[in-house]
Order: sequence, then structure tokens, then C-alpha cells
Amino acid sequence: MKVTVCIGSSCHIKGSRQVVEQLQQLIAENNLGDKVELGGTFCMGKCQQGVCVTVDEVFCSVTPDTVEEFFENNVKGKV
Repeated sequence: MKVTVCIGSSCHIKGSRQVVEQLQQLIAENNLGDKVELGGTFCMGKCQQGVCVTVDEVFCSVTPDTVEEFFENNVKGKV
């Protein structure tokens, strides 16, 4: 599974660094490092929709406050 977080300027202002850090921690805590590839990219073109994240090319909007729910539903629940 590939999870990609936008680290462009708009998403950075909306908390992409915190999203990446929390995802790194959740992946490690759940021992999913061998199943989940976490990466970054610049602008996904959906700047108005919060921190842009894709899970195997499926778009999601995430904030630092919704990372845990996003992880449970879109990453851990599908690995």
C-alpha cells in the first residue's frame, strides 16, 4: 500500500508536516512498515481541500486532527 502526502505550500500551511509525523508514528506502532510505503509529493491540485493524501491513488482530505481516524479507516483497515 502506498500512502502519499502533499507537502506543497498550501498543504504545509494546513499541517502536512504534522500529518506525516503522525502517520509515521502510527505505521511504526502498528508494525506496518513492511506493508505501508509513506511518501511525499508536491501539489496534487486540490489545494482547497485540506492536506491532500492518496492511498493507492484514492484521494482523501486529512487534517492533523483527523489523522488517527483516517489511518484506522483507510490504512490499517485495508492492509
